[in-house]
Amino acid sequence: MKSSSKTIAAGAAMLGLVAAAWPVAAHHSTTMFDREKFIVLEGTVKELHWTNPHVAIFVENAAAKPGIPDGMWVVELTSPGNLVRSGWTRTLIKPGEKVTVEVHQLRDGSKGGGLRKITLASTGQSFNYNIRDQERPNLEGTEYK
Repeated sequence: MKSSSKTIAAGAAMLGLVAAAWPVAAHHSTTMFDREKFIVLEGTVKELHWTNPHVAIFVENAAAKPGIPDGMWVVELTSPGNLVRSGWTRTLIKPGEKVTVEVHQLRDGSKGGGLRKITLASTGQSFNYNIRDQERPNLEGTEYK
């Protein structure tokens, strides 16, 4: 009798751990972004949230185009640790900076996306969020899948 209650308790504990881990695994999916294409935003950085689990850049898109409304867009990147390893710093992108941003838009069409590349108007420098992409010297004409 004691061994069956221990087995039930152990099973319940294991089930609880799996259930608790499920949202974390689901959170790191990138299926919410349309990785087959990208759009271009042009505007001003309003905020940079350098926090885990993902850095976010808030960009006021000033260049409305068909299917790309103007207004505030949230651009998601990887974690601060991954960005630092690929050469980023907390002060690389500053509020008030004029930028051109290539994003893989959210599939639902809302004003958000995953960063592909950001270019600073003041210097012409371009940065991306993927460590492997950061190692590529020329992003123009590169196919992303």
